[in-house]
Amino acid sequence: MGQQGKYGLCVVVDDDPDILTAARLALRGLFEEVVTCAAPDEARRVVEARRPDIVLLDANFARGATDAVEGLALLEHFLAADPGLAVVMITAHAGIHVAVEAMKRGAADFVAKPWSNDRLVAAVRSAAALGASRRTLPPEVQKSVPPPGSSALIGGSPAMARIHALIGRAAPTEANVLVLGENGTGKELVARALHAQSRRAARPMVTIDLGAIAPELIDSELFGHVKGAFTDARADRVGRIQAADGGTLFLDEIGNLPLHLQPKLLTALEQRRITPVGANREVPVDIRVVAATNMTPAALRDPRHFRQDLLFRLNTVEIELPPLRERREDVAGLIDHYLALHAERYGRAVPALAAGTMAALSAAEWPGNVRALRHATERAVILGGEAPLTAADFGIVAAAGPILDVSVAVPEVADLNLDRVERRLVETALRKHGYNISAAATELGLSRAALYRRMEKHGL
Repeated sequence: MGQQGKYGLCVVVDDDPDILTAARLALRGLFEEVVTCAAPDEARRVVEARRPDIVLLDANFARGATDAVEGLALLEHFLAADPGLAVVMITAHAGIHVAVEAMKRGAADFVAKPWSNDRLVAAVRSAAALGASRRTLPPEVQKSVPPPGSSALIGGSPAMARIHALIGRAAPTEANVLVLGENGTGKELVARALHAQSRRAARPMVTIDLGAIAPELIDSELFGHVKGAFTDARADRVGRIQAADGGTLFLDEIGNLPLHLQPKLLTALEQRRITPVGANREVPVDIRVVAATNMTPAALRDPRHFRQDLLFRLNTVEIELPPLRERREDVAGLIDHYLALHAERYGRAVPALAAGTMAALSAAEWPGNVRALRHATERAVILGGEAPLTAADFGIVAAAGPILDVSVAVPEVADLNLDRVERRLVETALRKHGYNISAAATELGLSRAALYRRMEKHGL
């Protein structure tokens, strides 16, 4: 970045002079220079000669065109020449399918016309930060790194712009990162983005969900074991820590790590060596740790639940994801994204929304956060008819205010297939308790680990 915290150069490419002027005025405080181009050929020359920090690129140039052929081709041309370049696509308001396709091909984000300046600046700022972090990687690693947009961390709110900026600053370093947030806020997506934009991106990211493993098995899962270490240890087994050697270890639900194992993990992180269960020799490891938990900061800092020396080792950088109710301005973009995603998945046209529906969805509490929104959108796509979707199609009902409908409805069908019945019961319990895993597991008479296994089995 240049002086006074500004990025260097932004290139805006659009055939509408009013759009070029509006973008230049909105972004001049963020960049030392904003260059505008009215045609693809001009944009190619400028980008090749100047190597900008970011390109803001229109999807269509030919009069009347809506297929985005020129914009997508230009996007691929830019990224082939400079894999670290951040590109934000400009789409028509109804062009969410174009935006999804652009992000599949490597765009960092998109903004829809007409835009709000706050949305434009937030999208461009976060994309520029991510692009800057990618350019610190070796060229061969840049090409293997998924585009920033592929993380599915969707949102241009100030809260999400801060998250993207933190990821952009932390990812290229070797610092361990602790990700905090309620269930369903996207903690694993943050972990994947950190790995994808790190110098370890070409190596594996190994995940272990400590909330889905029986406590007595965690030692072996983390550190591995040798043959004969305990009953049923019929062969040597490499643990998750050793499997992540050279890459990233994602410790999900770190708050479930038993207290008696926390000193062993701390020693492994400090000495960068582990001892498998039953072994006599240490094994050297080179890992970067990203941990996540839905525990509150206060609970984490209670030594009765978590060792403070281990916490200090894990939270060199701390990223706290906001619940969806604290970034309601992102709901519309998430709804558009998942409607397009699920419509493509099920081979259907992207459904329209009835008047007032988006306002009701944006005002809903979404106790299960983005995960609940994703499932509600999938259900709406599957069950919705030809008429525009209403809030009720998403499970939103009006009470004192829009809330997530968690009523338990027993379908009047004679479907007694055990797998399908189990899936319905699990999904009903999750929705009823706002995707609170512990509460849903208690109602179903399951352990958290057993519920996690059933969720994975049924794709929930």
